Amino acid sequence: MKYEDRNHAARLLAGLLAPYKGTYPLVLAIPRGGVPMGRVIADALEGELDVVLVHKLGSPFNPEFAIGSISEEGHVELGPQARDPEVTEEYLRDEIAGQLQTLRDRRALYTPVKAPADPAGRIVIVVDDGLATGFTMLAALQSLKTRKPARLVAAFAVSPPATLERVKRLADEVACLEAPEELVAVGRYFRDFSQVTDEEAIELLQPRKGAGRRMTPEVTP
Repeated sequence: MKYEDRNHAARLLAGLLAPYKGTYPLVLAIPRGGVPMGRVIADALEGELDVVLVHKLGSPFNPEFAIGSISEEGHVELGPQARDPEVTEEYLRDEIAGQLQTLRDRRALYTPVKAPADPAGRIVIVVDDGLATGFTMLAALQSLKTRKPARLVAAFAVSPPATLERVKRLADEVACLEAPEELVAVGRYFRDFSQVTDEEAIELLQPRKGAGRRMTPEVTP
């Protein structure tokens, strides 16, 4: 299936997540591609939107090739690629420190006047446009589980089956529109997969007028 854009995929996901409407869920988007989708889902469910900040850890040979990921709380998720002999302890230590600083800078840019939303006791929906290795989603879920949400949901448009199974082991529920056996690139499932800028993400994160009020969550919709 091809989605027109992230908004189209988000509307379909919001339909799957409709039982959470009225519980004032906390929708945590993974920047930057997850932010437009998180905005649509939060508005549809009358919830609160914030970001959960995670970043891939790059290979010493190619920074675009992920060997793992890190959350803004410092939780590290490493893949088998990190066992390569060329990934030394010194390299990994420096990469972790550098990406953690990147996340701190991004938090200061995205939500400069408020602390990150507290997931404790709330229905939390973590949103991304799609997963490949899933490192960032896994790091986000691992970090959030320690903060005691009432229910932890992962939502995304597309993922390969192996990644989907890893996510299912960490989330209480997964909303995924499709899981093709061969996933070359997430962007191939969107007709418009334009890059989301920091400026666009910041605008989308602004609170909406008439946002829903917090209600006692019902964790078994």
